[in-house]
Amino acid sequence: MAIRMQCICVDSSDPQRIATFWAEALGWRRTLDSVDEVVLEPPAGSPEDGVVPDLVFLRVPETKTVKNRLHVDLRPDDQEAEIARLLELGATHADVGQTGNESFTVLADPEGNEFCVLRVLTAAELAGQGLRYDGPGQG
Repeated sequence: MAIRMQCICVDSSDPQRIATFWAEALGWRRTLDSVDEVVLEPPAGSPEDGVVPDLVFLRVPETKTVKNRLHVDLRPDDQEAEIARLLELGATHADVGQTGNESFTVLADPEGNEFCVLRVLTAAELAGQGLRYDGPGQG
């Protein structure tokens, strides 16, 4: 069977606002832009283009009320600088029960959707040796 993930859909009170945050955060482009739906895709011609699932922001009448069941993990080249940049774009720190000893930082986008900024990979991990998931749930 041939199947792939096409997109990740995010319910939103204001698709324009939340898509602007994520477009700036990821450096992605808008490929559909309406009042009720915004689609973001990786930059045209980038290694992620056509491979990484699109992000689709859909208008819904209700607001977010509980912790996400699905969230995005971002892997930066410089964790501290990326956290500072995301906070400038409108992210906020989020508490989902962290102990303070985690190698990741939990933030929330402008509509309160949690996401993690993971630690920088070591040289060995970048070379393909020993890379593992190290986000929430690991302990």
